[in-house]
Amino acid sequence: MTAPTYARRLSVFDATMLVVGGIVGAGIFLNPAVVAQRVSTGGLAVFVWALGGAVALAGAFVFAELGARKPLAGGGYVYLRDAFGPLPAFLYGWTQMLVINSGGIAAVAVTFASYAASLAGAPDAVIVPVAIGAIVVLSGVNYLGIKPGSVVQNVFTVLKLAALAGLIVAGLVVAGPDEGAAVGAASVAAARPAGGFALVAAVGAALIPVLFAYGGWQSTNFVAEELRQPRRDLPKAIVWGVVIVVTVYVLANFVYLRVLGLSGLAESTAPASDVMRTLLGPAGATFIAAGVTISTFGFLNLAILAAPRVYQTMASDGLFFGRAARLHPTFKAPGAAIVIQAGWAILLCLTKGYAELLDWVVFGDWIFFALVGATLFVYRARDARPLGPHAAPSGSNQQAGLERAEAVTRKEARKPAFRLVGYPWVPLFFVAAGVFAVMSTVGANPLNALLGALTIGTGVPVYFGWRRLAGARRTK
Repeated sequence: MTAPTYARRLSVFDATMLVVGGIVGAGIFLNPAVVAQRVSTGGLAVFVWALGGAVALAGAFVFAELGARKPLAGGGYVYLRDAFGPLPAFLYGWTQMLVINSGGIAAVAVTFASYAASLAGAPDAVIVPVAIGAIVVLSGVNYLGIKPGSVVQNVFTVLKLAALAGLIVAGLVVAGPDEGAAVGAASVAAARPAGGFALVAAVGAALIPVLFAYGGWQSTNFVAEELRQPRRDLPKAIVWGVVIVVTVYVLANFVYLRVLGLSGLAESTAPASDVMRTLLGPAGATFIAAGVTISTFGFLNLAILAAPRVYQTMASDGLFFGRAARLHPTFKAPGAAIVIQAGWAILLCLTKGYAELLDWVVFGDWIFFALVGATLFVYRARDARPLGPHAAPSGSNQQAGLERAEAVTRKEARKPAFRLVGYPWVPLFFVAAGVFAVMSTVGANPLNALLGALTIGTGVPVYFGWRRLAGARRTK
């Protein structure tokens, strides 16, 4: 019997909503306060968010070309495996499963449950059960296939964009001139923090939470095999999705500064809530709290939906539990991988082990971003290799013509449907930004970085163990 394959059910709109939903979580509602604490002026704060947007857009172009080249389930795992070999690819998938994605699922589920409990006036004792319930429900929805999961994603992504639009419109229309005056004066002085090195250090420190708030567009590459027209639609979805997010993020930060001022933003523990309470009273604060609840629920769905495609591809390579390689015969989803992921995330919720793990490997996300971005240089170098025979053909002119035609055909076959403009500078900028983010994180907390590196390194013996098991199965 033929093994089931992924079903091509996602439109370009579905894919764009996956991009937006994979980026916009709770970060834009909370992280601007951290940025404001690390810069000296409002203008510099907006500049850092715009710079982070430029990095995200560069990454979008890089991942768009990679997705057009290899529109396969697994995204970054596939690119790393093809360019650098199976071990770096496995460490990418292992870290996603062990900490980055599963730990993120646990953390976002708890954040969602905290806001939901607050809105409902429920005690803190319900937070963990609600978080686990959300993981179970959304894992069940995504077990039923890519289309039910994408419908949930579309609904909650549109709702979270509506909440952010409400925040932005209120800040631009309702805020009076007095609220904007102080921030405007601060913005004019944006170029005058203390000294060149101090400026670079301030931007570097502020850029860390910004880059992590922009991360997540790569999730759509995980489901590339399920787009109806992946080579055409995946690049469109990634670029459009990132442009939408950059626009929303910069406008939201302008509003935070316009209403609260730099010092008010720096002192805020919930900037979006403080802005809406200032402008619209308690009803505004309730509105934005509902928006954060919706946003985190949608982000949670995306995290549950996308990453199991990585684990399924790993299992197909013999580098994960064998059952995870199978797709459900009816739903065409990696059902076993979804169940394994849910079980581990729930365990992290119950033990509360996700917080420490995420602190350790938060820099790992950008290690792998940079490595995946670097695979584009490998693919482009392969493009430059000659495809025809090196020696002059010994046969007739007709035979030589056939050989040239074959070479052209082979070259066309490997030409991607999308090629980013600005090569090699755009991917160099993106990879350099990734390295900068990693170095800044290591500099901020060397002990956490060491523990994170050791955590990632635990995948090395696991990789060789799974390889031995796979070899033993083949020899039976």
